[in-house]
Amino acid sequence: MRIFLLLFITTVFFIGCDDNRVSEQVTDLDNHQWLVSEKPEFEFVINNSGAQYNLYCNIRNSVSYPFSRFFFTYYLQDSSGREIKRALMTEYLFDAKTGKPFGKSGIGDLYDHRFLLLKGHQFPYKGKYRVKFEQFMRRDTLSGILAVGLRVERSQPGK
Repeated sequence: MRIFLLLFITTVFFIGCDDNRVSEQVTDLDNHQWLVSEKPEFEFVINNSGAQYNLYCNIRNSVSYPFSRFFFTYYLQDSSGREIKRALMTEYLFDAKTGKPFGKSGIGDLYDHRFLLLKGHQFPYKGKYRVKFEQFMRRDTLSGILAVGLRVERSQPGK
């Protein structure tokens, strides 16, 4: 428990120092498993429709994750629920040949990854938007995934 508290405080400190960040949210998954029925959603507000934004998926996994790759789909929706963008993503969490974990490790066998969803995306108008994630693996219960999150940032600093 102390480790998670220390990680949380450190994350809050570093997030607070980030001028480009528009939104960054994380959902912790129960029992370090992502059930196929769980579809984490993140809502954020765009105040400048003329600016360009980068959207990222943040994944935290443990070395107990049973595969090298990770498949997920993201859905970008506007405030009315209209789908603006959807894509199936394939990302590597471990090297397929050596099994060496990718990502940044801050605590033991946990690794954080940031995967680019959209680069330089321009939203059609100001307002609320939502991104929903769905794990797209061949198992209903995907073990070794601890958290999923969304980061939205300005692609040009200070704008």
